[in-house]
Amino acid sequence: MKIISYNVNGIRAALNKGFIAWLEATNPDVICLQETKAHKEQLDLSVFENAGYPYHYWFSAQKKGYSSVAILSKTKPNHIEYGTGIAAMDNEGRNLRIDFDNVSIMSLYLPSGTNDDRLEFKLNYMAQFQDYVNNLKKELPNLIICGDYNICHTEIDIHNPVQNKDTSGFLPVERDWLGKFIDSGFTDSFRHLNKEPHHYSWWSYRANARNNNKGWRIDYHLVSNEMKDSIKRAYILPEAKHSDHCPIVVEIE
Repeated sequence: MKIISYNVNGIRAALNKGFIAWLEATNPDVICLQETKAHKEQLDLSVFENAGYPYHYWFSAQKKGYSSVAILSKTKPNHIEYGTGIAAMDNEGRNLRIDFDNVSIMSLYLPSGTNDDRLEFKLNYMAQFQDYVNNLKKELPNLIICGDYNICHTEIDIHNPVQNKDTSGFLPVERDWLGKFIDSGFTDSFRHLNKEPHHYSWWSYRANARNNNKGWRIDYHLVSNEMKDSIKRAYILPEAKHSDHCPIVVEIE
């Protein structure tokens, strides 16, 4: 199974930049999208169906044009879970999960902490999400949480760790949370197979950051440890340029 995660920074904008042709060429079994910034009523859903994804699910923020996640699948899942059931989290449309016989796949878009209020919201979200996943894994041990975590885990995941040590996304409290979240029973699939530096999934639009590869790795496929031995490939696709993020891929046997 080939699974892609991609923060598209607006699905309508991505569609105008050749997203469908790229999707057809890349041909994942499942693609998890974040920051779609759209309600499905605002989209021509036939373009996804014609591309080979008859099963598509959308969980949008109450506020139009904001946040929101989606999952496109070639195969019909057994169950679709919209949100977490925690209203404070679900109002912003940040969690969507599909369950198959042997694996459950979640599209996650963790908040950013761009100011004090949003950082507090992010930290509360992370605490609630940890509790939610702790319980979820008792029911669904084969879980893959794909998405934009808005956190660089270690210094190797960011181009300038010293300069960004006080920047949200690389704060000690955020990095510590992500480390503990991984240690609670997950494998960072990319780092499991790739130890080299200078691999990123997001670049600022400023200062020609992408062309200079001054980026951050904030997008992850975290795979339940029960499935660790099933991880066959994990890689990043920086040549896809529909967004300030790029897609990440994991292949599971």
